[in-house]
Amino acid sequence: MGSIYGKIFQISTFGESHGAAVGVVVTGCPAGVDFDLDFIQSELDRRKPGQSRITTQRKEADSVEVVSGVFEGKTTGTPIAMLVWNGDQRSKDYSHIADQFRPSHADFTYQEKYGVRDYRGGGRSSARETVARVAAGALAKLVLNQLGVKITAYVSQVGTLKLATPVEQLDLAVAETNAVRCPDTQLAEEMFTYIDEIRKQGDSVGGVVSAYITGCPVGLGEPVFDKLHAELGKAMLSINAVKGFEYGSGFDGVELRGSQHNDIIVKDEAGKVSTVTNHSGGIQGGISNGEPIYFRVGFKPVATIMQDQDSLNNSGEKIVVSGKGRHDPCVVPRAVPIVEAMSAIVLLDFYLRHRLTKLSDVL
Repeated sequence: MGSIYGKIFQISTFGESHGAAVGVVVTGCPAGVDFDLDFIQSELDRRKPGQSRITTQRKEADSVEVVSGVFEGKTTGTPIAMLVWNGDQRSKDYSHIADQFRPSHADFTYQEKYGVRDYRGGGRSSARETVARVAAGALAKLVLNQLGVKITAYVSQVGTLKLATPVEQLDLAVAETNAVRCPDTQLAEEMFTYIDEIRKQGDSVGGVVSAYITGCPVGLGEPVFDKLHAELGKAMLSINAVKGFEYGSGFDGVELRGSQHNDIIVKDEAGKVSTVTNHSGGIQGGISNGEPIYFRVGFKPVATIMQDQDSLNNSGEKIVVSGKGRHDPCVVPRAVPIVEAMSAIVLLDFYLRHRLTKLSDVL
């Protein structure tokens, strides 16, 4: 199973939704990094369940334990293992689907591929697995912060409710002041009300998480198959419920002409090179160009809904699946720190790889 990501800064995640714990082993983290456990915990707190009535009511402290790789507050250069114990599993909520396939879940595909599946909360296919990613991503953020790289994600759409203000005109810090994590306070209230109405109907709704990255140096990305945007896309599409990824002008760019879409290169009096526009989203030729990197990640409606749905069981018989358990009616508010975490993992891995590109950087 593909549970390892990265070439130099590499993470290996493990654990199931209703198992004893979830965790991650990080290799390739440079020695001497100030290990801020409080910061890592704060990132996990942003992702944890039970934050408001529009998120799953599963109660998990998500307290991280550092098992190895840190001594006297600094990373040692050896593998760093972080563990989060599960505490509020209710496996009985899933006993009714032990031999049933829930629509749009991984139940059928896991059963067909492996011949066995952990039906308790979806096992390895559960979004509970992303706890490990956020822990590793927080560690990556600690390094990137020292390099001046800032990663900010926020909710830009829920259902048909869309944020229209350009990111350059937004105060992105506002996103962390409301339960939806939208930087527009009024729109955030509308989104909250809408999600809550969907929840009361026993249904779910999708949305979009946008990311905006500043301070990224020129040169990150490894053409031709490891282009920066390709790896960011892979990282985002590996997150549960993600259905789409676009960076820069994305699909809207197809409506423009080359004369409109090209980012004109200029140099200021201090010799700094930049572009007049940024339709490229900070990436050209698969390599970061020093401009802000921005992209959008589309999340589908959560598959588990509190309504009866037609399906099949293990024997191929027609059955009716009844939704039970505790689930988010909309995943995007809690997905924001996950998007940031995976972005940080990708960027730090590429930064470390970039340091080996030229002989002058090695000697």
